[in-house]
Amino acid sequence: MVNYAIDHSQKPIRLFNSSFLEFFTHLHPLVVLVIWLPVIIYFFAKALVSVSSGYPIIDLPIGIFSGLFFWTLAEYALHRFVFHFKPRTRWQERASFIFHGVHHAQPQCKTRLVMSPAVSIPLALLFYAFFYLLFGVVAGSPGGVAPIFAGFIAGYLIYDLTHYATHHFPMRSGYLKFLKRYHNQHHYKTPNQRFGVSTPLWDIVFGTKPE
Repeated sequence: MVNYAIDHSQKPIRLFNSSFLEFFTHLHPLVVLVIWLPVIIYFFAKALVSVSSGYPIIDLPIGIFSGLFFWTLAEYALHRFVFHFKPRTRWQERASFIFHGVHHAQPQCKTRLVMSPAVSIPLALLFYAFFYLLFGVVAGSPGGVAPIFAGFIAGYLIYDLTHYATHHFPMRSGYLKFLKRYHNQHHYKTPNQRFGVSTPLWDIVFGTKPE
């Protein structure tokens, strides 16, 4: 079990002595829109081209919703097993704190609420390779890769912006209010449970949603 001490100071915790490296630990949430919205549009357009070239049009919505679904599982797995991995050495403890622990130490720090491109871009490339291998090579449907990846990245973008909103937007009603409360409980009550940010689905499936 990992326990986090919350730092209520307004000044962000410094992670590196180097000001150059420290600069890249802070990110405005609009940066993820600038980077990933064009990617979503590109792969959606690529999917439309595939449909016009003979792929069934039903593959487009199925692929996009499949990508969104795959993202929810990836979101849960990354948060639970990567962001909350249990360090066994001082080096791992340091890496864990830089990677995600600092967010739990200062959950309201506005510039550390969305995923750094240094992490999100390599992960996106790995997932694209996985989808291409699984659907393009093994399943023999290369035209299905684009809509799935477009949906997957859209899911990631929704997750990152939802995560920012749960910390800094009112979200006073409906499902958004539930998500805000759910994620705040992860931070302030059960840091080793409630790993879903955009949905509690996989917490329910894998038993990490408290009664």
